[in-house]
Amino acid sequence: MRAAVFEEPGPASVLQIVERETPPPGVDEVRVRIVLSAVNPTDTGTRAGRGVPDGVNPPRVPNQDGAGVVDAVGEGVTGLEPGDRVWVWDAAYGRADGTAQEYIVIPRRQVVRMNEDVPFEVGAALGIPALTAHRCLTLASDGPARLGPGALEGRTVLVAGGAGAVGNAAIQLAKWAGATVLTTVSSKEKADLASAAGADAVINYREEDVVARVKELAPGGCQVVVEVNTENLRTDLGVVAPGGNIAIYVGGEVTIPSFKAMLKNVSLDFVLTYTTSAEEKDNAVAAVAEAVNSGAFRVGEEAGLPILRYPFERVADAHEAVEQHAVGKVVIEVSAP
Repeated sequence: MRAAVFEEPGPASVLQIVERETPPPGVDEVRVRIVLSAVNPTDTGTRAGRGVPDGVNPPRVPNQDGAGVVDAVGEGVTGLEPGDRVWVWDAAYGRADGTAQEYIVIPRRQVVRMNEDVPFEVGAALGIPALTAHRCLTLASDGPARLGPGALEGRTVLVAGGAGAVGNAAIQLAKWAGATVLTTVSSKEKADLASAAGADAVINYREEDVVARVKELAPGGCQVVVEVNTENLRTDLGVVAPGGNIAIYVGGEVTIPSFKAMLKNVSLDFVLTYTTSAEEKDNAVAAVAEAVNSGAFRVGEEAGLPILRYPFERVADAHEAVEQHAVGKVVIEVSAP
């Protein structure tokens, strides 16, 4: 089989496609033929040597997320059969083998069946973005542990960066769960994408006063804020409802106007999907799978998340596209559907 490998950290050019033996699945493991491998910023960071520490050194096959078809199952595996369409999550966390290869052997728990009518593009776009979004939307002390229809009924959610992968997932999942969703963007083009994702109102923060606009749209404030930029905390505290929650899923230095937060009894949480508890991860996977199989989670420009496809031979170009902040979901065509 073919696999994209980097022998040492560095720029995208360190990625090389090599031939490897196709591994057999062990006990409680599944071998998946990868159709599409997705590239996230965390994947390019790991390849560059600045990713989340997980104790694994090169050589490595990158990429956490992907979708494909079950090829073989190991002893003890239930609920999956060869030929099933699936998506996988956290494939390369704490492991040397991610999804940028034709076949991957991975623990059964990290393989999720999807309906026959779900496109592989949807499956590849889940993982890091959707599971991160789910955690951000369920952190509030009075909120649901697991999303589902009606779980966020009566709540207003503000999603910063609604045209990004996590932002798109947060909009779609929050709407599926019954929330009113506001979002911020930086351009007309991104506003169109956020609207396509289902946001009830889109605010261009370069042209509008975010705090004033949110107060018009949600006089009582937003119960949940999903934040992509730590520099927005003052704005977030201006729009969050008393007792509300701000969830931050990116790194960076944080300066907190603590008295302003205290006045509203606001909670501030930091999210990294890799290190959530087993229960939190199981809830996220189950909810995302339900949303996907019910048709509530879509991808493509018409759903606010353009798909940017690269042939396997251009795996380095795909990584560079993510590093250059391409708008949309970058996927690598690893094998035929």
